[in-house]
Amino acid sequence: METVTIEKEMMSVRNSLYNYACQLTQCVEDAEDLVQETMYKILKNSSKFVNDQNFKGWTFTILKNIFINDYRKNAKRKQINDTTSNDYFLNLSELYSQESPDDVMSEKEIRKAITSFPDDLRIPFNLYLSGYAYQEIADKVGIPLGTVKSRIFFARKKLQKVLKDFR
Repeated sequence: METVTIEKEMMSVRNSLYNYACQLTQCVEDAEDLVQETMYKILKNSSKFVNDQNFKGWTFTILKNIFINDYRKNAKRKQINDTTSNDYFLNLSELYSQESPDDVMSEKEIRKAITSFPDDLRIPFNLYLSGYAYQEIADKVGIPLGTVKSRIFFARKKLQKVLKDFR
């Protein structure tokens, strides 16, 4: 396509491109920049345009592709890579691994409260605390799955009630 014809076509499509750019960017200044860059690419690549194509569709595709590429570029720029050393956390477990007297006492009180439960609540609850799944507890104790869930629920509630003043 000749340069004069392309410039005419560009001017006829410019307002539509600007409106589309405003929809994409939601910013007037960015939309103007996007249209300007699109016009530059159209002029630069005018030799690639085939005369029997839809010129308006071709320009909109160029504008959209520029917008997408810029968006991706900006998204990569906003990512923050933390390169700081995490040496601080290496010995953190050593600092907190020692049990305080309060921790030992509270664990004893919790165990004491659990042992005071009737067997139908205590056994499923202890198995649950040991890491067994509900179905495994049901199979081991020989009661239905729903009963296991309800007994563990009631054991939790009872434990909360017994330890409500404990803190």
